[in-house]
Amino acid sequence: MMKRSSFPVATGLYVNYLLFGMFNIMLASHMSFLTEHLHTDQAGISLLVSAMGFGRLFTLYISGVLSDRYGRKPFIVVAGLLMAVFLVGIPLSPSFEMAIVLAVLAGVANSFLDSGTYPALIEAFPQSSGSATVLVRGFISIGAAFLPLMIIFFMNHDIFYGFSFFLPALIFTLNAIYLFRMKFPDMRVQSPKEPVGATSVSSVEQAGKLEANDRSKPRFWQEGVCLILLGFTGPTLLYIVQLWLPTFGQQFIGMTQSESLRLLVYYNVGSLISVFVLVIVLRKWVKPVHIILIYPCISLLAFGALLLFKSGAAAIICASVIGFSISGVLQLTLTVMSEFFSQRKGQITGFVYTATSLSYTVIPVFTGFLLKHSQISSVFMLAIIVNVLGIVLAVFVNFRYSLVFPASRKLSPKIVLDTK
Repeated sequence: MMKRSSFPVATGLYVNYLLFGMFNIMLASHMSFLTEHLHTDQAGISLLVSAMGFGRLFTLYISGVLSDRYGRKPFIVVAGLLMAVFLVGIPLSPSFEMAIVLAVLAGVANSFLDSGTYPALIEAFPQSSGSATVLVRGFISIGAAFLPLMIIFFMNHDIFYGFSFFLPALIFTLNAIYLFRMKFPDMRVQSPKEPVGATSVSSVEQAGKLEANDRSKPRFWQEGVCLILLGFTGPTLLYIVQLWLPTFGQQFIGMTQSESLRLLVYYNVGSLISVFVLVIVLRKWVKPVHIILIYPCISLLAFGALLLFKSGAAAIICASVIGFSISGVLQLTLTVMSEFFSQRKGQITGFVYTATSLSYTVIPVFTGFLLKHSQISSVFMLAIIVNVLGIVLAVFVNFRYSLVFPASRKLSPKIVLDTK
C-alpha cells in the first residue's frame, strides 16, 4: 500500500524525470543548430554526449555512498539545479570547450539524480517499490516524446531554439525549490513483509535446497559477466537510437528536419506503451529473464526492417517497435542479476551500472567517429551487431537460469526483491 503522505515528494521526483526525458535527447534533437552555434560537426556533438557519460561514470559510485550518508534531498535538489545550469548554458555557450565543461556537469547531475531518486522512491513506497521505480521509465518516455513537438512548434514560429532549453531549465529550478521544501521519507525504512502470493528471492533459494541435486549454483564468471555485458549492449542500442535516429531519417530516408524529429516521438510512444505492458505481463505470465531475450529479438527485426525498407512509413513503424523493445531491458537485467546473486545486490548493481556508464561514454564518440568516415547506415549496422551480441548473451543467461532455477519448482514467478 502506498503512503499518501509521500505523494507530494513523489510528484516532484517524477517531474524531474519527465524533464530528464527531454534533457536526455536535447543535444541529439538540436544537432543542426548546435553544430552551427558551437562551430563543430556531428562528431563534436557526440563528444558532448560522451562528456556527459564521463561525468556520470566517475561520480556514480561516490554519489550513491554520499546519498546513503547525507540523505536523498541534497543530491536531488543539486541535480535539478545543475541540469538547469547545463540547459541555460549550452545555447549561450561562447565556445565548444565551455560546452564540454557543462556536459561533464550534466553527467554529474545525472548520477546525483539517480542515486537520490531511486532510493527515495523505494523509501516512499516500500510495499510497491517495483511499480514506483518502473514509472520513472514512463515519465522519461513522456518527456522525450514531448520535446520534439516543442522544438517543431518553435521552428514553425521562428522562435530561438534556445527556448526549448530554457523552459525545462526553468521548471527544473522551480521543482528543485519545491523539493527543497518537502519532507522526504525516513531513510531507515525497512522492507515490508512479503505479500501473500509473492515469493522472495531468499524464499526461492530456500525452496531450491529441496532440489539441490537438480540445480546448479550461480556462477559470476558465467551468467554474471553476461548480465554485466547486457548492461552495456542495452544502453548502447538506446543511445544509438536517441542520438542518431533524426539524422538517419534525414540522410538515409530523405525526411525533413521536422519529420525526422517526429521519429523520436514515435520511438518514445512505443517505449511508454512497453512500460505498461511490462507491468501487466510480469505480474502473471512472463519472467524478467525471458523478456531480456524476447525484446532483443524484436528489436533486431525492427532494426533490419529500418535499413531494408527505405520509406517514411516504415521508419515510423520501426521507430515505434524499437522504442517498445528497448524499454525496460536494463531494469530487467538488474532484476535477473539480483535473482542469481541475491546476497550481493548492491555490488552487482554497481557492476551493471558501470557497464551502462561506459556505454554512455564510449558509444557517442565511437559512432561520431564512424559517421565522420562513413554513412549513417553504418551506425545502424553497428546497432544490429550489438543487438545480435545481446541476443547471444541472453540465450546463455536463459540456459543458466533453467539450471539454477529449475522449472519443476513451480513457485510464483513474482519476485519481491529485498530493498534494504
